[in-house]
Amino acid sequence: MPLVKHVTYSEKSLLMDDEAADTLLEYARLLGESSGADTVTVRAIGVDGNTVDAAFLLNDSSVMMVESTNSTVEAPDNSEAVRYMQGRIDHLNSPPEVQADEAGGEYPYGDLDLPGLG
Repeated sequence: MPLVKHVTYSEKSLLMDDEAADTLLEYARLLGESSGADTVTVRAIGVDGNTVDAAFLLNDSSVMMVESTNSTVEAPDNSEAVRYMQGRIDHLNSPPEVQADEAGGEYPYGDLDLPGLG
């Protein structure tokens, strides 16, 4: 049985699987470093014990804590959300290289006559 972690975000506490909690925290960190933002929805267990869909707004102002638990509850599946976040993490860690255009960087439309400029 996968372990669960306690995630505290915006005065709410949720239980979710280890992989989702750790990936969410890493993705939030990278978005904060890059001044980016995203919304990620994960399945979790709320304080009342019900399974919930929790949407996290992640940006450079996000404050989140992830802590271990000794809970034996079975966490909902988050494989799709983890795949999405891992893909975004990979993109942030290794952005695609910039390629020169075929025209060699030349403006393809010739000279522009802009009014008021020389």
